[in-house]
Amino acid sequence: MLNNPLDRLRIVGMMEGASFLVLLGIAMPLKYLAGLPQAVRVVGMIHGLLFVLYVAAVVGVSVSMRWPPRRVLAALVAAVLPFGPFVFDAHLRRTLGPQD
Repeated sequence: MLNNPLDRLRIVGMMEGASFLVLLGIAMPLKYLAGLPQAVRVVGMIHGLLFVLYVAAVVGVSVSMRWPPRRVLAALVAAVLPFGPFVFDAHLRRTLGPQD
């Protein structure tokens, strides 16, 4: 499954999107409401690593599948929006179908 660049992008996208939601919905409230800045440090580092992996996966799949610049831009914009990677993945499934 991880041999396919598109599958790698989808998996990393789900993990990156989930880490962003954890950062925004759990770690930041813990920092500002409970005085626990460590939560943002830990989750932020994990999210940062997953973000870099997501960008690398977008570049890899865009080269291997010859994506148009508009789709690459959409994938990158999705990474900075809450729920963006999930919406982009749904769009890919609709337009490209399952990649078996």
